[in-house]
Amino acid sequence: MTPPAAIDPRGPRFAAWITSALLLLATLLGLTTAGVDHTVATFGWPANPGAAFLLRQVTEPAFVLALAIAGLFLWGILSPRTHPWAVLFRRVVRPRLAPPTELEDPRPPRFAQGVGLLVVGVGLLLHLIGVPYALPIATAAAFLAAFLNAAFGLCLGCQLYLLLQRAGLVGREGPAL
Repeated sequence: MTPPAAIDPRGPRFAAWITSALLLLATLLGLTTAGVDHTVATFGWPANPGAAFLLRQVTEPAFVLALAIAGLFLWGILSPRTHPWAVLFRRVVRPRLAPPTELEDPRPPRFAQGVGLLVVGVGLLLHLIGVPYALPIATAAAFLAAFLNAAFGLCLGCQLYLLLQRAGLVGREGPAL
């Protein structure tokens, strides 16, 4: 099995800056609306308190933004080359930079996208069932990880991948044919 093509490590860091900004905004939105009882029009739906609660939860701005961020994390896992931040980096940013001095394995950053999806996904699910502050806590945790990557080049998800790889749980090569 051939290893995946190496990537410019500045690409994931660039994406982490944008992701950090989005996660910070989602956290702030979540903190301003968490625990606030909003009245929601049912738009002709039966007057069911459960439906009204769910409608309120899914229409909160923090939820909508966190759902979009989760979608971007999923996109980064399924098709990293077509991800909007990767395309923006390749077409706009990278041509203005010197060639990279080193390249990196794309699997750890891709795994990190999965970790981000898991963290934000858990926050989304807990928010839907009404756990107070679950969404802003989840987005704050993901923000911290994205910011560490963007500002200092410390990718927590990548480090987790490397630990799991050393344990033989991920990144194993297939059998030689």
